[in-house]
Amino acid sequence: MSLPGAAGPWRRERSVTVGPVTMALTETAGPGDRVFVLVHGIGMGRAVFDDLAAALAVRGRVLAFDLPGFGDSPEPGTAMSLETTAAVVADAVAQEAPGGAIWVGHSMGTQIVAEAAVQRPELVRALVLIAPTVDAAARTASRQVWHMIRDLAGESPRVLAIGLWQYAKTSPAWFARKLQFMLAHHLEGVTPRIAAPTLVLRGEHDRVCPAPWTWQVAASIPGASFAQIPGRGHEAVIKGAEPVADMIGVFVDDLD
Repeated sequence: MSLPGAAGPWRRERSVTVGPVTMALTETAGPGDRVFVLVHGIGMGRAVFDDLAAALAVRGRVLAFDLPGFGDSPEPGTAMSLETTAAVVADAVAQEAPGGAIWVGHSMGTQIVAEAAVQRPELVRALVLIAPTVDAAARTASRQVWHMIRDLAGESPRVLAIGLWQYAKTSPAWFARKLQFMLAHHLEGVTPRIAAPTLVLRGEHDRVCPAPWTWQVAASIPGASFAQIPGRGHEAVIKGAEPVADMIGVFVDDLD
């Protein structure tokens, strides 16, 4: 826990429980009543959002969850579909921010926050979908793994180290089951029902989420905005907070 008066934003590590599910949570304090909810991708955890959370905390309170079975959150009794995972996270957000929040999802996290926006629209003030998955033209495990390997080629040691550290926390069986759920979930079937203001972001060099697919996602959401993150690949938020934090900041400031 960071103490008040210490360098950097005040934050604390804790957990939240919804029924039989417990999720690790990092809360970063911020001004006003604006709340951000950060949801990571498959194999990752809330730690990948540390820099982004600190940057967004100048605009509001930030809640970053470890999804069940990832990071420091224990596996529940059975693997949950993305729809069920979204419902659990939404129940946690209802406890933490009953007035609603700006939900930011990365990779598989975009599928979960999109589901939450449809299931519990009263909890979603706005959405940010970063590198939305899964590309409809590559909806197989082998293609997803191949595209990820190509995307990571040439990435910084920081990105590779954080990725390996996070993947090591997840059991292979849990990862494999969640990958099946991820591939079975069709984001394009959910997005037309999203009513919240939405920003779709894609890394300029993202090989996992090609431009035509990401444009399709943005076009399917009524009134959504689309932008590319210069010089970034799929792991845009892991490499560093900027320029993603600035792009999100402009988007949410325009909502006021």
